[in-house]
Amino acid sequence: MLTATTFITLLALTRLAHAVEVEKVVSPQGIEAWLVEDHTVPIIAMNFSFDGGSTQDPSGKEGLTRLLAATLDEGAGDLTSEEFQGKMEELAVSISFSTGRDRFYGSLRTLRPTLPEATELLSLAVNAPRFDESPVERMKIQLTTQIKRNESSPSAIAGRQLADFMFSDHPYARPTLGTVDTMGALQPDDLRAQHAKILSRRDLKIGVVGAIDAESLAQMLDTVFASLPEQSELVDVAELMPQTGSNLHREFEVPQTTILLALPGLKRDDPDYQAAYVMNHILGGGTFTSWMYQEVREKRGLSYGASTSLSPYRHTGLLIGSAATKSDRADETVDVMLEQLQRMATSGPTEEELDAAKRFITGSYALRFDTSGKIARQLVALQNADLGIDYFDRRNSEIEAITLEDVQRVAKRLLAEQEPTIVTVGTKES
Repeated sequence: MLTATTFITLLALTRLAHAVEVEKVVSPQGIEAWLVEDHTVPIIAMNFSFDGGSTQDPSGKEGLTRLLAATLDEGAGDLTSEEFQGKMEELAVSISFSTGRDRFYGSLRTLRPTLPEATELLSLAVNAPRFDESPVERMKIQLTTQIKRNESSPSAIAGRQLADFMFSDHPYARPTLGTVDTMGALQPDDLRAQHAKILSRRDLKIGVVGAIDAESLAQMLDTVFASLPEQSELVDVAELMPQTGSNLHREFEVPQTTILLALPGLKRDDPDYQAAYVMNHILGGGTFTSWMYQEVREKRGLSYGASTSLSPYRHTGLLIGSAATKSDRADETVDVMLEQLQRMATSGPTEEELDAAKRFITGSYALRFDTSGKIARQLVALQNADLGIDYFDRRNSEIEAITLEDVQRVAKRLLAEQEPTIVTVGTKES
């Protein structure tokens, strides 16, 4: 039930979403960023991304870009790892890096009074990381621990099985974390080479939100990014049609069987993406109201939850369904999930279901704007997907314009006469 407090909160957030005004800022050195200026609180959030992610790991050095993300803030310039981390703690500044398959990400969070010092720290991390042997080894140990932990995680094992089959020998199949062997072999010189390879001004996207004006931001952009090389020598990544149609089982002694099923999806720039997004909400993305949840959990009690999601990458896309259930009911759960795919492909949703989905999707959009960090991430995501600086204003109207015919068309395109790849990890019932 929607309480009065919740309604007022959602109303306020909706107004905030509609009130977001995005300004394009170009520095004297030609660095571009999207800015949402907001002096309500003295906080500045910057997110940015570089072209090139784990697909740029050389063969045999899988995990290199992930290690790069873990070590950029472990000492830079004249500051050792301890000194750099100490400065961030003293100033209450947060600097972090991460990687996906297609892009390399960074972020800064700082209070307005400490912006000059925070800018200098970020500039050092971006331009002059040290890659000293001791902190590099420490990060390798941490990541290796995570790799080993994944080896006993049913969900991680299932994801690895799915990627290995569907992506085959494409760079998307490379484990972002690498393996115990590849991570262990990485050296500081590898990090220096990968830093030079990925961090450049080529396709750099930046989003900034908070207590900073355009003039101050322009100066900050040049301080942090202007010294980077204009271009980088990234390896070209081919377009990919994922392989489908196989049932893959990994025997693993656990109480429940983890299930993944996947089909080719859509890239974010596909004209049908918004219709697919609405369709997926009804199918399995809407949690308690979705078909998957209702049929798998509510009606049959097969699992605590079942869902589907769209995973758009630069060079391909996936539609992935997931659930976990008792091993002796795994086959039944898979059958029910496949029935929902077929149901969506053949009959599709009702008009009432479509209207409810669109109301939820448009009404909940404001929740993406309740912190400066979330907005900054959104600004970068919009640029990466080339959705345009006015997307915040257009998005809900695009969702509202989706018709039943649109959903039926994209459902047939993605689901009709398709054989998904099915991965199960658990104990196989005889």
